[in-house]
Amino acid sequence: MTNEMSLGGRNVVAFVPIRNADRAKSFYRDLLGLALQQDERPFALVFEAQGVTLRLAMVGEFTAAPWTVLGWEVPAIEAAARHLASLGVRMERYEGMEQDQDGVWNSPSGAKVAWFKDPDGNVLSLTELPPGR
Repeated sequence: MTNEMSLGGRNVVAFVPIRNADRAKSFYRDLLGLALQQDERPFALVFEAQGVTLRLAMVGEFTAAPWTVLGWEVPAIEAAARHLASLGVRMERYEGMEQDQDGVWNSPSGAKVAWFKDPDGNVLSLTELPPGR
């Protein structure tokens, strides 16, 4: 029996803080290819990302978290990382992590992960799951 008020069956809304709406709009829409749904300045830019609402919340000054705040599952991570690099997006490199020439790390679970930052320094990621997952 599902409780009508349970959040388990409800859509998720993701939030990412931003400082500069014009830079964020260009990055998320033009480089990453997300569909802009609403420009709600001075509050947020609202994107649709495969059925998930992504609100880029305009917060003014903030310190970006040093960990991943948003990521995408991709079928071919090396190709995705190279595509982003061709658009001028730099893959992040982390000390102590064996990353290949494209910035891809092979996790102990078999997943492959690469990281990059948006214009406000938020860490974003690409993940290729191992076969069968």
